[in-house]
Amino acid sequence: MSGDGLLTLRDVAVARGGLPVLAGVSFAIAPGEALVLRGPNGSGKTTLLRAIAGLQPVDAGAIEADPDAIAYAAHADGIKGTLTVAENLSFWAGLFGTDDISRALSAFNLVDLADRPAQALSAGQKRRLGLSRLIVTGRPVWALDEPTVSLDRASVGLFADAVRGHMEMGGAAVMATHIDLGIDARELDLTGYRAALPTSGAFDEAFQ
Repeated sequence: MSGDGLLTLRDVAVARGGLPVLAGVSFAIAPGEALVLRGPNGSGKTTLLRAIAGLQPVDAGAIEADPDAIAYAAHADGIKGTLTVAENLSFWAGLFGTDDISRALSAFNLVDLADRPAQALSAGQKRRLGLSRLIVTGRPVWALDEPTVSLDRASVGLFADAVRGHMEMGGAAVMATHIDLGIDARELDLTGYRAALPTSGAFDEAFQ
């Protein structure tokens, strides 16, 4: 990877269900930067984030980042209901080779909930716990898909503060969201990168 960028996309094309969704997507994110992906439902935001996270291949172009640079937060909270809040975070911290969960608990206002089983949390509390995992990963690039789902206004503020803190420490974020988080970030509207629809023959081949 060249330059000081943490994440670079060069003419990336991605597909969903065998059909092209986006083509020619290019951008770079440096330490301390954030990028917000915009576009209506179905415009390819989730598909692009999954490709950035390494969960699906690109059809063309290249995604350049250090192998262990990306921490991905999808719609699912990714928590174990039978474990407590602290146990969930400790599990993820151990998985990523870190050992301090105190900052994550504090950043998302989970200190008083540390000993509560995750299955006893509200939807918003579960979301805060899911997002707090980002901090214990120690990874510099956060890829976030609609991160504020189920969060009230105060919790959205906590999340925005966490992203700002991450950026101040040299991290970066790329996120799909429909709301204004009050974060200093560039925006990229993916509607300008819609892939051309295949011909009828190509469409048939995609399902053979």
